[in-house]
Amino acid sequence: MTPESKTAVVTGAASGIGNAVLHLLLARHVGVIAVDVDQEALDDLAGTPAVKTIAVDLADAKQRDRLSEEAGRVDYLVNCAGLIRLAPIASFDLESWRQIFAVNAEAVFFLTQALMPSIRDGGGIVNVSSAAAKLGTATESAAYAASKAAVLSITRSFAHELAPRHIRVNAVCPGLVNTAMQEEVIAGKLQLFGGDRAELSKKRLEAVPLARVASPMEIAEAICFLLSDGASYMTGEAINVSGGMVTW
Repeated sequence: MTPESKTAVVTGAASGIGNAVLHLLLARHVGVIAVDVDQEALDDLAGTPAVKTIAVDLADAKQRDRLSEEAGRVDYLVNCAGLIRLAPIASFDLESWRQIFAVNAEAVFFLTQALMPSIRDGGGIVNVSSAAAKLGTATESAAYAASKAAVLSITRSFAHELAPRHIRVNAVCPGLVNTAMQEEVIAGKLQLFGGDRAELSKKRLEAVPLARVASPMEIAEAICFLLSDGASYMTGEAINVSGGMVTW
């Protein structure tokens, strides 16, 4: 990336992977429009040089439209915002399904659609999917996995749509990452199945050949690579950043 006044819209920018992406882009001289539903968390970013904050509920179409209007011309879009709910398949309710898809899939599709005219030719888009999109092992997160699988299909479709403008569209599929969402998953699993936290954490790591959890910055590095000129011949890809948990 070059310092010539490039700008990225980053959703979910107030915490986790999105926040790591924000700081890495700033370090690479890219201005950031930081988008999150959490106004209080965005307030902590207020006054940060080269950062503009916009509080938006991405599940709301009118608020997405407001974001696209306020963003103006941009070079990059990183869709990091996500939502998870855990419940057994047999008792998963329709409202929770719709909430998950509204944030994880619908918002990705329609925000990208709305920002397409504003993204400069030669720009880039990265969508955060999940290793869960390629696995079916944790059935209590089936709705989340389905929404993240939809993100991969959305990524491929926009990659073809925007290729004539040399806008590359890729996805990353993180595995276990040290974020608030992971803490939510662990708490949810313990509530559903009981057991000991340390034992649960150990069991989850048994599925990871590198035997550790990633930091948000490790995922951010992959995202920023996909935005960079170093990935200039990559589009429509779904890159695993999972410590070997997923290799296809």
